[in-house]
Amino acid sequence: MTAADIEARARARLCFDLPERWAEIDGAGGLSGGGDHVLDGRAFFTGVPRAAAVLVGIVTHHPVPTVLLTTRLASLRQHSGQVAFPGGKVDASDASPLAAALREAEEEVGLDRAAVTPLGYLDTYLTGTGFMVMPALCLIRPPLRLRVNPAEVADAFEVPLPFLMDPANHRREAREVMGRARHFYAMTHGDRTVWGATAGMLRNLYERLYG
Repeated sequence: MTAADIEARARARLCFDLPERWAEIDGAGGLSGGGDHVLDGRAFFTGVPRAAAVLVGIVTHHPVPTVLLTTRLASLRQHSGQVAFPGGKVDASDASPLAAALREAEEEVGLDRAAVTPLGYLDTYLTGTGFMVMPALCLIRPPLRLRVNPAEVADAFEVPLPFLMDPANHRREAREVMGRARHFYAMTHGDRTVWGATAGMLRNLYERLYG
């Protein structure tokens, strides 16, 4: 899993054209693409989703690349305390989901966009809280010189990419939400557990590049 191999796979299998399924929900409440609903068979959220974007950043350390992740503040109104990619809502002023992801990464952790090489979009991901997320896969040139925004992020950290891309580390778990079981992926590395939408997008990264 060298940076060159990741880039070659991504450029062969991904693109930066917005897929037609972006924010598209059919009359039955189903969705083209990925999301929290896939493992459950039906969506928790069936309204009109809000557009969001995240930066799935692979830091090109040699010999072992890593993935940049954050821990959201416990005091935030949504997704508090969860492990997440840098990202957030797409603003009207953002030229694209990629632009939104780069802006959010700069605001949240001070990531210098000059160190970022975009590779392509993964599949759209509908969350149970009503966000349609476009994950932008990028390479990040080390060393990282981050400045964590204390108003949004508790910390930023890295997890080895080979660990996250090993399907043996992709657990399927469930918990009760609104009276019914919600199923999701979870990946635990050391004392950090990635679960829910973030783990689902990492699973999609595995499926698109290595599955």
